[in-house]
This record gives sequence, C-alpha cells and structure tokens, in this order.
Amino acid sequence: MKTTAAPSISYSITIRLEVPSGGSAISDLTTTVERAGGLVTALDVAASGSDALRIDLTCAASDTDHSARVVESLRALDDVAVLKVSDRTFLMHLGGVIETATKHPLRNRDDLSMIYTPGVARICQAIAADKEDARRLTVKRNSVAVVSDGSAVLGLGNIGPHAALPVMEGKAALFKSFADIDAWPIVLDTQDVDQIVETVAAISPGFAGINLEDISAPRCFEIEARLRERLDIPVFHDDQHGTAVVVLAALRNALKVVGKDLPQARIVLVGAGAAGTAVLKVLLHAGAVDVTVCDVKGVVHTGRDGMDPSLAWIAEHTNPAGHTGSLAEALPGADVFIGVSAPNLITAEDVEAMASDSVVFALANPDPEIDPAIARRHAAVVATGRSDYPNQINNVLAFPGIFRGLLDAQSHGISMDVLIAAAEAVAGSVSADELNANYIVPSVFHHDVHQKVAAAVRAAAIAADASQHPEEADHRGDDGQRDPR
Repeated sequence: MKTTAAPSISYSITIRLEVPSGGSAISDLTTTVERAGGLVTALDVAASGSDALRIDLTCAASDTDHSARVVESLRALDDVAVLKVSDRTFLMHLGGVIETATKHPLRNRDDLSMIYTPGVARICQAIAADKEDARRLTVKRNSVAVVSDGSAVLGLGNIGPHAALPVMEGKAALFKSFADIDAWPIVLDTQDVDQIVETVAAISPGFAGINLEDISAPRCFEIEARLRERLDIPVFHDDQHGTAVVVLAALRNALKVVGKDLPQARIVLVGAGAAGTAVLKVLLHAGAVDVTVCDVKGVVHTGRDGMDPSLAWIAEHTNPAGHTGSLAEALPGADVFIGVSAPNLITAEDVEAMASDSVVFALANPDPEIDPAIARRHAAVVATGRSDYPNQINNVLAFPGIFRGLLDAQSHGISMDVLIAAAEAVAGSVSADELNANYIVPSVFHHDVHQKVAAAVRAAAIAADASQHPEEADHRGDDGQRDPR
C-alpha cells in the first residue's frame, strides 16, 4: 500500500533484520520497501554467518503510520526476522541535541584559581562597579534566551512547555551552527502574560538578547511589547519577525522575476495572527501600499464589528479600496497572495482570477493554503514553507544572522529598520544570474547568507542605537564595538 505523501528523512527508520545468507533475500527487502511506498537510503550487513545475514536497512517514510506499514510488509516476508526498529529522529534527540562546554580546560590548581575562586571574585567586583562589563567578561555577550510557553508549537498547537523543549533545543542548535551564538532553551510552565513578562525580565541579566518562540497570539504581542519597553536588550519574536523578514526578502525577488514593484503591487494577505500581523507591518514599512488582509471571518475592514485592537489597527492601515466579503472575493486582480493561515483555503480558480504573472506564497505548514503544483498552473512564482518544494520561506535564513548582528553591535533593542536591512541582505544573497522563478531565496546552507545578514543588521543596529543613545556613540571603536576598559 503506497502513501500519497513523499517519503521524508524526518521519518527515517533503521530496521535490523535477519535473512538467509543465500538467494534473493536482500533484493527482496529493497523491493518490499519500495512497494510499500518507502525509500531505501542505506543497506548495511551488520554481521555475516554461513546460514544467515544480519542486515541494517535504513529507509524513509512519509509519517509514523507509514513507517509501521513498511515494517509490517517486511515482517510478512518468508524467512525474514525483524529484530529491532529504531527511529533515527528519536535517536538523535536522546539526551537532547545541545550541551555546554568550557572554553578553558581545568588542568591544574592555577586554572581552577582563575576560572573559579579566588580569581573570579575580581571579575565580580569589576561587574559590580559597572554592570556593562558583564557583556565583556561573561557569557552574556554571546548568549540568547530561547523562550516559549508551549502555547503554539509548530503546527501542533498548545502542547505545553515540556513538549516544546525539543523545538527550543533545536533552535539553540541552529543559533550555534549558523551564527556561533550560545542559545539556551527556556520553557515556562505558565501561560499567564504577567508571569511570563516578570520571569523573562528576571532572567534577562544573563543574556544579550531574548528570542520569543511559539507563543500564541494575541498574547505574544503584549508579551513582546512589554519586554521591549522594559529591557535594554533586543527582544525578538521569531514567529512574527523572522517570518516577516524572509517573506519580504522573497517577495522583493519574486517581484523582480515578474517585473513588478512593491508600491504598485496589489497584495492579499490571509492570516491576522502573530506572523500575519508582523508580515503586514514589515511590508508597509518597506513601501507596500495596497494590502488587503483576510482572516477566518473574511476581509478585515473598518466597518466590521467585534474586532480586537490588533484587527482594528489592521483595518485602519490596509484595504484602501474598501473590499469586504470573503477571501475568494478579494483575490481577483491581485498581484500577490501571501498565506500564513491554514490548509486548502484557495483553489486553482482563485489563482487563475489573479492578475497575470501573479505571485503565490502559500506558507501554512505542513499543508499549504493551496497545493504548490496546482498553484503553478497559473502563478508565475510560487513559494511555500516546506522543504520539499522550491522557494522555501524559512525563518532560519533570518534569525541567526539577525542576532549575530545585534550581539556584535551590543544593541539595546531592535528596530523596523533592522528588520528591513536583514530582508535586503537575504534577498541580496541571490545574485542576478541566479534569480529565477524557482530560486527567489537562498538555501539556509548558502555559504554566506548568515554573514551578510549579520553585517547588515550590525550596521543598522549601530545606527539605530547611536540615535537613541548618543552618549554611547563616542565610546565605540572603529569597528562599532564599545571600547574595552
């Protein structure tokens, strides 16, 4: 029985089997997996005897149920014994995916005396005299807290802090791998806004930045706003601003492909939650003029009743043509569709009704607002949030470089100009020779995208901090860093 979804390495399993040493047993294994819709990625002989072979067969499936079906198809083979099944993703997460390490080895008493007592007391006294020295003399200068309450984790919903921890660990691993930032996963066993704000504020002295993650809307707006007002370090909600940065970068390049300009483009945005609102604000700041926003109740407009403050703001700043009604009614003639909402919201007919050379960003994950293959029948450029299609809109393109730049600038906050600079750097990582309908954003493994983002953000953050904290401008070196003591 084959599954309709393509096999993914995320559902990769290794099956230990025992088969007769002679005959066609090994080829039968591969054929059986393929007939079950799996994809064999490795086959290793773990042990060999005169009568039997022990085989480790690794294959990819489309989901957990499909993995089970693949295993059962192998169990059904004559003379084949299934000894053990290991899920490779679970194996990778055993004991977590990150760890701490010391920068200096503890080899003798001299090392101990300098790293810890009594030498460390001198460091404490220096920081007590000037707390800004904590950036220079502790891990603070390169540390980010990745904070979640588990209320909106990936596409899984409100699964709580314990279940959110693997995602925060993974985020910390990305920070280290792509930007050499020491990030610490912190999950909070509360979803009370006041408690979250107080807790994050209380732990903030140990960090140079706060990355809020997977906190549900509209609570995330208030949490971020209150923390930004209270703290003197950058506070960044990746679900909002990371998404917005990469969407803007991708849209700039997509519009280049179709020969249109952002200020003249008519944009329909579906989704008015955390990501949608952030995307909207970044687009408006970048020069978009004609944006219509839709949510589950249809077009957001000034005449609609029962709107919360966030929706009221959207209504006041969008929809210049005064559209009302449904998403389907708003789409005809639009140049751009951006979805950060839910699966299967638009049809091929909806895309066909858009303007010629249209752009469709169907970013709901894992199932987009429209099947990309269907959207491509009528749209000139299509992007998704998935890794198995071209043009993946992936936050990983943004947040490592953004925080690297902010930390290097020793920034007190994060401005809209910083986000625009990050988006321009992501977009600029695709050269004119590379740019086409299937390549509007670089890969997260692009050789220098994170460095380009970091450099652009650092320059923008230094400029923003200089305007807000002019008393510190004279204490920076030529490289923008505050002068060491």
